[in-house]
Amino acid sequence: MPRTAAPSTPDALCRDSTSLARDAAISMAGAEEAVGDHLGVRGEAPRSATHRFLARQPGYRGWEWSVVLMRAPRARHVTVAEVSLVPGEEALTAPEWVPWRERVRPGDLTPGDRLPTTEDDERLVPGYLLGGDPEVDETVEVGYALELGLGRRRVMSHDGRRAAAQRWFDGEFGPATRMAKAAPDRCATCGFYLHLAGWMGQGFGACGNEYASADGRVVSAEYGCGAHSEALVEPPSEPVGVAYDDWRLEFVRRRTMHPPGSVADAAPAEPLGHG
Repeated sequence: MPRTAAPSTPDALCRDSTSLARDAAISMAGAEEAVGDHLGVRGEAPRSATHRFLARQPGYRGWEWSVVLMRAPRARHVTVAEVSLVPGEEALTAPEWVPWRERVRPGDLTPGDRLPTTEDDERLVPGYLLGGDPEVDETVEVGYALELGLGRRRVMSHDGRRAAAQRWFDGEFGPATRMAKAAPDRCATCGFYLHLAGWMGQGFGACGNEYASADGRVVSAEYGCGAHSEALVEPPSEPVGVAYDDWRLEFVRRRTMHPPGSVADAAPAEPLGHG
């Protein structure tokens, strides 16, 4: 049976029942002032019409009350079929829904949370396919650990390692940070630098200096800080001789001691001048 297209002209009885539609919208909104001006009416199906009213609900700017009226065949009585609040052309709406897996960001995980990975996660590959890192692959292969239940089901793929390396290189403990630029030397030459195993160890390691801000963190070999093992403090240089500032010294003639009460004893010393 062919599908009938919706008529463009609304049913006359339903179209003229604007008061019934408004009362239905007010009943749904819970307040008369929440329903604004009548915005129009359109046909949806035979013997029906949809009335639109401006919504004045707080927080729903640009939204509309949509009221669908219908009547039975050959009936003269119009009834309310549906009342809903719908966004208009200028309505403020929520952004397009994004799956939680795409919304989660680093640092969102809290104690007790679980962040499962998918079977097709491009950062991981099955352990039996090997990940392309010789040292890691050797660990998986020795003794057929996977078959014995001792190995890891999946290991990081080449793309996963490259993404992690780029993230660490550009991150807080990479060579482009202010700390690294002001450091006396690189982490690669520091005695507290602990190399990572495998391919990642070529450019990254962990800091083992308890006084460094990167202690226990993965750092780039090109990173550095003031807690470098070879950042020795230079002793201050010894001053040569004794320096005096005589710019304000005043030289006077030494006074000869006379018996108390004599005239010479009362005479003031004569200044010789200023240096």
